[in-house]
Amino acid sequence: MTRAEAKERNRRALLDAAFQVVSRDGYRAKLDEIAERADLTTGAIYSLFGSKNGLVVALVADYLRPYYEEIEQAVPAGLDLLEAVDAFARYCRRSCDAPDALSGLSLQITLLDMALHDPELGSQLAASIRSQEDHLVALFTGRSHNGSVVTSHQAQRLTTALRAVFVGLGQGVPLGLAPGADEQYFADVARALASGMSLIDHDADAS
Repeated sequence: MTRAEAKERNRRALLDAAFQVVSRDGYRAKLDEIAERADLTTGAIYSLFGSKNGLVVALVADYLRPYYEEIEQAVPAGLDLLEAVDAFARYCRRSCDAPDALSGLSLQITLLDMALHDPELGSQLAASIRSQEDHLVALFTGRSHNGSVVTSHQAQRLTTALRAVFVGLGQGVPLGLAPGADEQYFADVARALASGMSLIDHDADAS
């Protein structure tokens, strides 16, 4: 095994261990336990991630990356905006039934708690999440809608709205708080938001 391969193996082991410990303990998560689960030392954590916060931020990026990669596959090029948000919404709904949906929900709630206890970490997490959401903004930008082309500004505002709605619904479905929220419901909500794109631009110009 090369040095680079060993480094990546250690990084992967620490991220997997951190997912388990952080999901359970939140801001009380101990680096000693994370290192022990990964069969490494706390020195490896500092060497690879710089700090506990650095490890948590890397964990979030690692968790979100495949999610956005799958979205890009679920929303192919060639669709107009309404078709694209429809496909995106249906993917979000299917994700609620995934085997790891509850563990993902646990991580979301835990990270929110950690961010509230540590404003610096909260700022770092927000920056990491925004960088991942840039992929979604790019996915919607340039699609046709109402005889025009969606701008990056429109796509950004739409992404913010979709995230707010689907984070809430994504938490409600596994907890049984969104009865009747099937794929069609998710798609209808997304299409309703996207249909207001002309209003979004009007609001931006007025400001």
